[in-house]
Amino acid sequence: MTAAVVGTDDVASEERADAFTEVLADRWSCRAFLPEPVPTDVLRRMFDMAQRTASWCNTQPWHVYVATGGPVRDLASRLVDSAQTSTGNPDIAPPEKYVGVYRERRREAGFALYRSLGIEREDREGRAQQMLKNFEFFNAPHVAIITTDRLQGAYGAIDCGGYVTNLLNAATSLGVATIPQAAIAMHPDPVRAYFDIPDDRQIVCAVSFGYADAGHPANDFRTTRASVDEAVTFVGQP
Repeated sequence: MTAAVVGTDDVASEERADAFTEVLADRWSCRAFLPEPVPTDVLRRMFDMAQRTASWCNTQPWHVYVATGGPVRDLASRLVDSAQTSTGNPDIAPPEKYVGVYRERRREAGFALYRSLGIEREDREGRAQQMLKNFEFFNAPHVAIITTDRLQGAYGAIDCGGYVTNLLNAATSLGVATIPQAAIAMHPDPVRAYFDIPDDRQIVCAVSFGYADAGHPANDFRTTRASVDEAVTFVGQP
């Protein structure tokens, strides 16, 4: 029997797949950052890579507002105040409830974070203080606010989700730590006012980014993923 010959294109494809798999495996949500900013050339490359995201009819509905340094801290102060004094009024409705496996996965991730920080389940004050760190962007030196065109509805938001995923993976490939934050979208008013975001745009989420504080216990845990068999139904034979 003649052995199969692997062509150079096959080898290159496998190498690319391995490199991409490594990026996916390396990405995690950072909850403690160092103060050093990301160099401008790295920052711009990260967003240039994300710009390759596919979208409905190539509409590219996202527009991103990026703050660095002092403006990040100023915005954080306004968001913390909003989180402590109001219930918020998100542009896009959050999940109605978490039931079944979705509730289990959410609880697993939350409890893993609290364990890494030594916060007991009954310590409501400790959990509340940790929650507020979302609105401080976990002291990241940069934050990106992702917005979508209001008229594109759910599909615009879906396209922005693809953009966020590519932005996270692009950052990981460049050695930049990230965390996507839906909590910021729950309090859009201070964000809209700070950036003067027009009413025809909806705030989808934020992405805080910078370099990870590797010594902080909040960065010690990793979330799990369901298996392919749990997440995918295959019909027919390939």
